[in-house]
Amino acid sequence: MKSKIFFNSSLCIIIVLAVLSCNQSNQSPQVEQPKSAKIICSHKSCFGTYQGPEFKNGADIAHRFSNTMSKRVGEKLKELFVSKNYVRVDFTNIAMSTKGMGTGTVQYKLSIPFLQVAKECDAFTSFDHVGGWNHTPALSQRKRELRGVTLPRESLDISELKKTPEGLQEYWIQWKNKTVQKHCVGAGRSL
Repeated sequence: MKSKIFFNSSLCIIIVLAVLSCNQSNQSPQVEQPKSAKIICSHKSCFGTYQGPEFKNGADIAHRFSNTMSKRVGEKLKELFVSKNYVRVDFTNIAMSTKGMGTGTVQYKLSIPFLQVAKECDAFTSFDHVGGWNHTPALSQRKRELRGVTLPRESLDISELKKTPEGLQEYWIQWKNKTVQKHCVGAGRSL
């Protein structure tokens, strides 16, 4: 009886380890998010920090925080829109800091504020970025990648180039989500 219980327990452990192993091997290192990233969003902004290594096995771990933040901001813009709180990202007041860059460990802080808008079709509900450490972001390539995401007769709204003293450079991008704001086709903006 004890050997049967031991066998069943061992089999369960092996199955659990196999499932975990499969799940981990299917995760691309390019979509892995920084584990020490913390983001807090409200109806006024999203603020977040990442503290940890700049690079891991040659991968740009710290810069992935921009991906993590972009995804969260996009989710928050949609959430606010659905609750009839119409906003857009306030590009002028985006704040970025990358203390420690170049030392191997960085503290990346990012604040993405929102501006209230009066009309639902003046709001934006999708958000992204293109950037890099110590090199100009590939904005033309990113525009090509985002071709087709906007509503007809609409275009991407792109920030001025934002830079930190340590060399992070980012363009921030927002647009009306084709699904969430499909009723805004042809409504134009009155900003």
